[in-house]
Amino acid sequence: MDSPGSAWDHTHMASVQVRYIVRDVDEGLAFYTTHLGFHEDMHPAPAFAMLSRGPLRLVLNASSPEGVGGGSVLSDGSIPEPGGWNRFGIETDDLDGTVERLRGAGVAFRGEVIEGTGVRQAIIEDPSGNPVELFEPRRPEARLTID
Repeated sequence: MDSPGSAWDHTHMASVQVRYIVRDVDEGLAFYTTHLGFHEDMHPAPAFAMLSRGPLRLVLNASSPEGVGGGSVLSDGSIPEPGGWNRFGIETDDLDGTVERLRGAGVAFRGEVIEGTGVRQAIIEDPSGNPVELFEPRRPEARLTID
């Protein structure tokens, strides 16, 4: 367990950062700001953008064979790429309405709505195939915010 004041003392954390590798930063930036309510904080280079939505900071990086930034080729030669199943979640009070709106806008889904114990959820993909979970809590303790 970390002691108070340690580097991992999360009680002082103002936000959380997630980095996604994308094929096209401009396309990803448009997706997150248009469909999911993110704000563009900075976009200083074609291969990098920083967005925010409440306490979540989302960093978008394009793979960079030139060895620049978070999309750089790793020391073992592997190249960061989009996709996988790790994801962040966005809470909604109306999952069905959100799903309908996003399907109407042509957003890609990984299957249908999943009926879970604590939440109902749907998984969408950004234009690079990175998953984002949309969820509607079924139980008070599954909410991200407390009323």
